[in-house]
Amino acid sequence: MTFFRSNIAASWAVVRWSSVNMQIGVARTGLILGIVISGWHLCWSLLVAMGWAQPVIDFVFWMHFITPIYVIEPFEFGRAILLLVVTAAVGFIFGSVFALTWNALHKV
Repeated sequence: MTFFRSNIAASWAVVRWSSVNMQIGVARTGLILGIVISGWHLCWSLLVAMGWAQPVIDFVFWMHFITPIYVIEPFEFGRAILLLVVTAAVGFIFGSVFALTWNALHKV
């Protein structure tokens, strides 16, 4: 058992930054960002559906010293689905572009 532990310690000791793979998955990063952004908009859609969106947005504006001028419209299922699809697609595109840029700047 001692040999195993010392072997692991030795293998960790020889790792150098130059040998660490700094590449990230393009599709995976895009998918994760798309899920996060569309998840945030799913929460917003649920607030609209429950009728809580207007007080929430009024409070957020009030905290930022902004007089609320926007009126939240009634919930529409089709529009909510469109919001989720568009934000997921935009999140995927931005995540993918970020990953491609990251990988270009961190070539091994």
